[in-house]
Amino acid sequence: MDSTSHLAQQPFEPSRAQRRSARNHRWRHSTTELAAVFVAVAAADLVANTVVHGHDGPLLLVLSAVALVATAVFHAWWAHRHPHGPPGPEPAAPPGDPTAAAVTGPMDAHVPTALWRLRATVSDSPGSLARICTALADRQVSIVSMQTHPLPAGAVDEFLVRAPLPLGRPELTRAVAAGGGTDIWTDRADAHDLVDEPTHVLALATRTALDAAELPVALRKLFGRCTIRQFPGGGAAATAGTDGHLMRLPVPSGDLIELSRPHLPFTPTEFARAQALVELDSLLGPRVPQVQARLRLPVGTDLTVRRADTSDKAEALAMHARCSPDTLRKRYHGPVRDADRYLDHLLDPRHGQTLVAEAPDGRIVALAHLMWDDEGAEVALLVEDAWQRCGLGVDLLRRMAALALEAGVPTVYAVTHAANTGLISTMRRLSAPLDYQVEDATLVITAHLTEATEPLPAPWPSR
Repeated sequence: MDSTSHLAQQPFEPSRAQRRSARNHRWRHSTTELAAVFVAVAAADLVANTVVHGHDGPLLLVLSAVALVATAVFHAWWAHRHPHGPPGPEPAAPPGDPTAAAVTGPMDAHVPTALWRLRATVSDSPGSLARICTALADRQVSIVSMQTHPLPAGAVDEFLVRAPLPLGRPELTRAVAAGGGTDIWTDRADAHDLVDEPTHVLALATRTALDAAELPVALRKLFGRCTIRQFPGGGAAATAGTDGHLMRLPVPSGDLIELSRPHLPFTPTEFARAQALVELDSLLGPRVPQVQARLRLPVGTDLTVRRADTSDKAEALAMHARCSPDTLRKRYHGPVRDADRYLDHLLDPRHGQTLVAEAPDGRIVALAHLMWDDEGAEVALLVEDAWQRCGLGVDLLRRMAALALEAGVPTVYAVTHAANTGLISTMRRLSAPLDYQVEDATLVITAHLTEATEPLPAPWPSR
């Protein structure tokens, strides 16, 4: 990760004229000091002759002492009323600026502050970064961290800053513009952004290495709000790179990962980071962490809930064969006979996470899918008829919701038929606000997980 400034520190070499000027300055300084010594000696001799030979000598000494004491008292009073400030005049605030109080005086340590992310394009010339830093300092904005994204012409500087709470987005934008920044972007940050960028990327790489389903989550956490789409077989003819607000990442499997971010263009540095994560994922191949939990149903049966992968396809198809046509119609929105093709996609960990509930004899009796989609995630459930209405679907849905929150996804949604009252009842058990959208007998239920009235349990006991 590049966190160095694009301002090079060049050694200072004084010119011949500057050295000659410095010698002349030292000569004038020495002459002035010598003249002051002679004046002081002459003044002392005059005072001594006046005191010794004058008839008012003692009175003059008393008056001099009183004058010295009065001068000292006045100086102490003046210093208390007018404390010394830094040299040079304070910068004047623009007329009518609501942040004038915060700009023209020292910041009170008790003034509340807010974290912001700033990004601006600057010219690649000496002093460009310094001008932006000075403009922010004039507004009492503290720079917590920064990094630079080099461009073919210029650079993009990204800051994490702490600003006085009254200082809003318009004032920050004006300050950066006054320092010479262009294409300015600002967004509120929080305490999670205080982690330095190399540590953040290493943590995302670790999560991706442990679980193939984490790659879309890692890309979203790396770039913030963005849309991520994966096109099967679309990478064969695609060229890797960025085109403003669009990034294309072909993967060795032949798929194409496409990222779009309308509010902020991608930089070459960001493309290099994303490509490194994709190459790591491709190098490690399909992988699913070995996690599981025991689930005791009210009927007294113990089930095992675990992550699934492509090796579970045969058992998953056998479960489909035991499900009634009505159960399959409520789960799928296309021909039920295409379940074989659906499972190839659903069991691939690169498209999301799949949970299975396994009976003591090894049969799969339920499937739950969590599929990443833009800024949210889709959830889907299929419970074998003989195991319905015993709390299995509720447990799987709560585990998927907890996994979504763990990945930083605040909402999950389910797409089903409007007559599927069983799924509606199950979604309500999340204790989260629900949005309903019905169109052509299709119902979309969205749950806002961050506003749930009851906390969700950890998806796995050991995590």
